[in-house]
Amino acid sequence: MIIGRDIRRFYGIGAVQVRALDGVSLEIGKGEFVGIMGPSGSGKSTLLHMLGLLDRPTSGSLSIDGVDVGALDERSRTVFRLRRLGYVFQDYALVPELTAQENVYLPSMARGMTSKECTLVCSEILGVVGLGDRIHHLPSQMSGGEQQRVAIARALVNQPALLLADEPCANLDTQNSRIILDLFKRLNKNLNQTIVMVSHEEWHKSYFDRIISMKDGVIETEKTDNLA
Repeated sequence: MIIGRDIRRFYGIGAVQVRALDGVSLEIGKGEFVGIMGPSGSGKSTLLHMLGLLDRPTSGSLSIDGVDVGALDERSRTVFRLRRLGYVFQDYALVPELTAQENVYLPSMARGMTSKECTLVCSEILGVVGLGDRIHHLPSQMSGGEQQRVAIARALVNQPALLLADEPCANLDTQNSRIILDLFKRLNKNLNQTIVMVSHEEWHKSYFDRIISMKDGVIETEKTDNLA
């Protein structure tokens, strides 16, 4: 699913250059649930941005789902993101004036689906994340955990090959965090959904198939045995 070779991302020039990624190589197989962990400034979010095509590496190569994404022009990268990648952010990133269903509509509409098709597929995916009875609620009428589940539904609606989550439990309490992680695990097992998630919480480790630990822009260790 993912093959990265010697990925580097430098910011600035000369003495003030920051080596956010300093030669990262990794492989992630289809259907894996991988956690990326490490202290602040270790490069884990920068690596996720590379995998999500939200930034370009300074050097190195990256292939996702059989495509050399480094060779894509900007328009092709945009299409690739829309059709093959799903994103979950820590701040939910929902449009407050739109209902749960309408928030999930957005990626489907961008793909050119009809209103009828959008309504059907959005209702189905909100049911999958346990919000079938909340589809007409605004974000302000939902808990933080429910809002994050709407964000997950939005990320999944286009059936992405890869789901990327950047500290999705950062704004949630332990109970709601467990609901989100249990949902990720269920999606991973039942749908064979490939998931890469950035986290800094030690107790999250039990959910991951594999842990990539980062420090100072490089991969420090990889724990490959299933911890669950």
